[in-house]
Amino acid sequence: MHGERDSGLLSAVEDVDRSDPALRAWVAERVRRLDADARRSADTHLLRLDLPAAWGIDLYLKDESTHVTGSLKHRLARSLFMYALVNGWIGPDTTIIEASSGSTAVSEAHVARMLDLPFVAVMPKTTSAAKIALIEAEGGRCHGVDSAEQMCAESRRLAEETGGLFLDQFTFAERATDWRGHNSIARSIVEQMAEEPHPVPRWMVVGAGTGGTSATLGRFLRYQRMDTRLCLADIEGSAFFEGWVAQDRSVTTTASSRIEGIGRPRVEPSFVPGVVDRMMRVPDAASVAGARFLSARLGRRVGASTGTNIVACARLIAEMRERGETASIVTLLCDSGERYTQTYFDDAWVAEQGWDIGPWMQELAEALPIGER
Repeated sequence: MHGERDSGLLSAVEDVDRSDPALRAWVAERVRRLDADARRSADTHLLRLDLPAAWGIDLYLKDESTHVTGSLKHRLARSLFMYALVNGWIGPDTTIIEASSGSTAVSEAHVARMLDLPFVAVMPKTTSAAKIALIEAEGGRCHGVDSAEQMCAESRRLAEETGGLFLDQFTFAERATDWRGHNSIARSIVEQMAEEPHPVPRWMVVGAGTGGTSATLGRFLRYQRMDTRLCLADIEGSAFFEGWVAQDRSVTTTASSRIEGIGRPRVEPSFVPGVVDRMMRVPDAASVAGARFLSARLGRRVGASTGTNIVACARLIAEMRERGETASIVTLLCDSGERYTQTYFDDAWVAEQGWDIGPWMQELAEALPIGER
């Protein structure tokens, strides 16, 4: 009697079951593919830039250009897709849409193809043919808009029209990355630094496009109770610097970034100002000079966002030398400079931008002379 009474009461519970074993199996297979890609990627190298030994200052570059899609954005693409999959936002027929004309689109197109998903990159119609070719080579389709300001709105429109998903790197970068997990760039750097002369860096230096990388690093440093401080290197015309200084997320600018991969006209949702200890605004000419300077030192080309980081590192090193400090600094080598043969490494193109990089090249050569290995 008691069992029958319980059964009768339980039958009054409202019940809707939407489980779909086939869909769960499809998602599980895509998660497996992402995990397999992460394992194949192993880890990226931590390079040391030789400086005079007497300084007692070590400068390291986390070389993200060695990812299969050639940039730091490979980590972001994998994280964004994983986040969307486990949240139930992606199915077998979902078209993936992103607002990007650069490295993010290249990396996301690669991952979408790996997962058997169609991918559309929304970009300005002025985007170079070379960039479009990189995205299309990874299986993506490019959709042009008249200006960069229209990219996100058009991405949302396309997602609604197709029943697809706007990945929205600028909103989800900071939350999609598992900053405590095994695939965190922050954990990787800290573990790689363990046997170095100064294993706990005085500074980590990064730029900001979405703000996701600075959020990952800043959070991890606090989580590990490390004394390392985070310096964010911003560029001309970007809203991040002004917004951080004013402590005002509503700050906007009308300028477009001329340093690919970093700088935005608004303070993006993924930017977490509270984890940043210091900010610098680096002139565009200095960023390009930094890219060329470091390319000459390494014997291979790096992008201008890496040049921005190097200029900020040079400033920090000069200050450390003045105080007689011995320590280490870690920054990122974000992507290869081979993508910018017709821009940052083209003298005529650089002159057309009105940039005089000569004085900056000289300044960097003096600030970061070649030292003993």
